[in-house]
Amino acid sequence: QVQLVESGGGLVQAGGSLRLSCAASGTIFSMNVMGWYRQAPGKQRELVASITSGGSTNYVDSVKGRFTISGDNPKNTVDLQMNSLKPEDTAVYYCNARHIREYWGKGTLVAVSS
Repeated sequence: QVQLVESGGGLVQAGGSLRLSCAASGTIFSMNVMGWYRQAPGKQRELVASITSGGSTNYVDSVKGRFTISGDNPKNTVDLQMNSLKPEDTAVYYCNARHIREYWGKGTLVAVSS
């Protein structure tokens, strides 16, 4: 059974940085796409960034220039480096992976204080 385990969330002041990491276990297959979604209170879950097995990346406009996604496809890991954090980045961040099926992590809280 595929499991995604996230780490790296926490509380940070505006302007600070955090790095989220996610590792997929329980499969011998490399994921086609891995990424990070977030859900703020009262809002819908949104895609933050994703990376394909070929290395192509995609970002939501609000994080471009501040966040960087990177991945190790053979190891099924994905990281999200978040710089210049803003209070509006506060949310629960979920790791996502796709290979035939879609998988989700349990989420890690990122809280940015003003």
